[in-house]
Amino acid sequence: MRILAVDDDKDILEVLQYILEDSGYEVDTLSDGHYLFEKIRSQTPDLILLDIMLGNMDGRELCRNVKALQETNNIPVILVSASHNVPNNASNIGAPNAFIAKPFDIDDLLAIIKTHLHAA
Repeated sequence: MRILAVDDDKDILEVLQYILEDSGYEVDTLSDGHYLFEKIRSQTPDLILLDIMLGNMDGRELCRNVKALQETNNIPVILVSASHNVPNNASNIGAPNAFIAKPFDIDDLLAIIKTHLHAA
């Protein structure tokens, strides 16, 4: 199973890549949301971990775009953010499959990923 992790913090990407590869997943990382669809086309992921705050981009908008396209709307998207009030506004986010707050518990993250990969 291939996971695409998108975050503008390279340290977080490194940690995510280590954790996910250690759990048996293939991992692609992306630090710039502008290249999201290019990356999806070249290496179609089975799941996307998407940070909400991506420098000058909004991960919620990227999630809406992923979910709006027929060729990508079946890819589970898990939004990740340090802003703990986001789940309260979930109806405004663009239909992510799940949300996880930073700092995240590794076991919770892996459980959410597993759930959504098996549901896809």
